[in-house]
Amino acid sequence: MQNQRLEYLVEAFKAESDQYMDLQTPGDTEGRRHLLRSLMNIRMPGKMDDSVLAVQDEYLQERIREKGIVTLEDIPVKEGVISVWQGDITRLAVDAIVNAANSQMLGCFIPMHTCIDNCIHTFAGISFVRNAIGR
Repeated sequence: MQNQRLEYLVEAFKAESDQYMDLQTPGDTEGRRHLLRSLMNIRMPGKMDDSVLAVQDEYLQERIREKGIVTLEDIPVKEGVISVWQGDITRLAVDAIVNAANSQMLGCFIPMHTCIDNCIHTFAGISFVRNAIGR
């Protein structure tokens, strides 16, 4: 089921882009994941069909489960109420992540760039971006 979601999402994101609609889709899962991440990272905020958003959310929720979720209870208190944790912040079960975005509040548009902005957008999904900037 997850592979079908991935294939659907890649084709949906390609279809909305004149620049990338004819891009060849890799045949392997990792290649399709990289392509989806790139398409999500370069996409400008805007309306997306609700059915695509629903599949995106199902796909991302499963990816998060695969990676493993870290709750606040999993992070030991070091001193008083201060905790220190090092790891993949996209695994954290939290209400918000503060990101140092650019002056347009849009973040990075370099496909597959390893900055934290792209990581957040990859695993939060495109509706996160729209909601975060009030669109």
